[in-house]
Amino acid sequence: MEEFAEFFGMPTWSVTNVFHVLTRKKPLEDSNESKLAKVLSAFDLTALGIGSTLGVGVYVLAGEVSKQYAGPAVVISFLIAAVASIFAGLCYAEFGARVPKAGSAYIYSYVTIGEFIAFLIGWNLILEYAIGSASVVKGLSTYLDSLCGYAMRDFLGTHLPINIQGLSAYPDIFAFVVTILFSWAIASGAKESTRVNNVFTMLNLGVVLFVIVAGLFKVSSSNWTIPKEQVPQGYGEGGFMPYGVSGIIKGAAVCFYGFIGFDCIATAGEEAKNPKKSIPFAVIVSLAMIFLAYFGVSSVLTMMLPYYEQDESAPLPHVFRIYGWHVAEYVVTIGAMFGLCASLMGAMFPLPRIVFAMANDGLLFKFMGEISNKYRTPFKGTLLTGLLTGILAAIFNLSQLVNMMSIGTLLAYSMVASCVLMLRYEVDERRDSRHISNGRALTLEEEEHCALWRRLFNMNGQTVPTRQTSRIVTVMVTLFSLCSYVFSQILTKFEEDLSNITEYDIVALLLCAIPLTLMLYIISRQPTSGVKLSFKVPLVPWLPGISILINIYLMIKLDILTWVRFSIWIAIGLAIFLTYSMRNSRLRQKEQRTSISILRDSSEAALLSQERSKYGNEVPLILMHSTS
Repeated sequence: MEEFAEFFGMPTWSVTNVFHVLTRKKPLEDSNESKLAKVLSAFDLTALGIGSTLGVGVYVLAGEVSKQYAGPAVVISFLIAAVASIFAGLCYAEFGARVPKAGSAYIYSYVTIGEFIAFLIGWNLILEYAIGSASVVKGLSTYLDSLCGYAMRDFLGTHLPINIQGLSAYPDIFAFVVTILFSWAIASGAKESTRVNNVFTMLNLGVVLFVIVAGLFKVSSSNWTIPKEQVPQGYGEGGFMPYGVSGIIKGAAVCFYGFIGFDCIATAGEEAKNPKKSIPFAVIVSLAMIFLAYFGVSSVLTMMLPYYEQDESAPLPHVFRIYGWHVAEYVVTIGAMFGLCASLMGAMFPLPRIVFAMANDGLLFKFMGEISNKYRTPFKGTLLTGLLTGILAAIFNLSQLVNMMSIGTLLAYSMVASCVLMLRYEVDERRDSRHISNGRALTLEEEEHCALWRRLFNMNGQTVPTRQTSRIVTVMVTLFSLCSYVFSQILTKFEEDLSNITEYDIVALLLCAIPLTLMLYIISRQPTSGVKLSFKVPLVPWLPGISILINIYLMIKLDILTWVRFSIWIAIGLAIFLTYSMRNSRLRQKEQRTSISILRDSSEAALLSQERSKYGNEVPLILMHSTS
């Protein structure tokens, strides 16, 4: 009956059926040939990662974090943020080597967890890249307008005002036009658009290098050791760490967002020439270069000028203006323009790839995944996402939506780290599926009689993963994520109100830290998959576990309104999933064809059985032909 219901499109809402629909997984090795052109080299991918990440933040973050949070210790804040980002980056690198497909975290969760979670991750990535692109182009427009004395704001605000609360004061026509032009460039071919990005990125890196080298002529180590009595009131205790360790941690949380964007490398996996090697290389190299840029700029900046005299919005032009280096001031201004253009290209490039991957799997509307015969890109999907991004940039006030980009990114980072753990300990069908225990096979009866604690800590010495060991890892990863949330809530009090910490708070933190450590230890005791990869995350499960903890900690730091807007976006996505995606999923259609084939075979077998009982072994030839 269920097969007939599926055949005629009538869902059967049993608990088993619903669970299967939500957790069905995409095969890890998809036999379908890629429709996208494989034209991107390791250099292209590295430049894409640097360009999308090293935007205007390198010209702003160092001054903001040093003045408000960390002082000269901003260099340590950047180091901590870089290490945390590298944890997430290594997880992306392993998945890029394992699943070189367009879609990034969406495709990773699809092959590991299931269709429903994959849809939610993909839906969040669409939000992340759309808002990210809109905010960058809005920043570019505002930056240019400020250089022109706000002529555009005055003219459009007077002649085309928008008197609606929550929207922009005027339609930003420049931002809309620039978005459409960049969309057209990206739609015209991956190689062509990355060439433009490479130029912007190289110029941006050149300006950063110029800032570091030029600044070295005016540095003074005394700005890192300013006595307390010389520090204005409200700017800490002076010295290298004027705001203490808590200030460094707060600064690291802000600096972490300066590394967001490298994940766009993973979305281009289907267009890379050799993705299994170039994606891990590009992720690691781009993060390393981004850290060196941030570290170099923040070191020079805080040694040229005391941290409490920094300009939060434009620290580099400010410090060069103080020293009378007007040429350097203009060079930095031009560099910020190149950085914004590279960030815009990097933010817009992944969006149509996510939409293409989801549409190709039947989870979004089919026309969005159509590939242009001329350009070998998702041409319609690219222009449509560009149009939507342009509208967002033109009419919306995006200042309150930037946090929504962060929540989508952090959720994707957490899911990728979780997926790495699950796949590392998954059942490997290509190896002997017996349960090896001290050189002999463990029977099912022996396994069932094993005590729970022996199974949790693998006291039988199993070396081949089984369904049971894989299930243990899945449960532990889920519990670890939930416990990380509780641990992060407790840790927040230590950061915000360290002077009023009680013994009970310390005990609560330790009681929560012990289970976290124990869960990772239990995971580490389970047998691992023997799948050979060109790149693997080291120190599993500890490194992905720390990545999950950091991401959850940063997520709970976001304000409540961000979570409300995020919930509304999720509700829209759920409506699409329930009304369209479940019915048009490519995996569902494959299952339908398999079910119909099985049903047809069983019907033919039943008919032949009936005829044999009627005629004996001499079945009429015409009946044999009719059933074959």
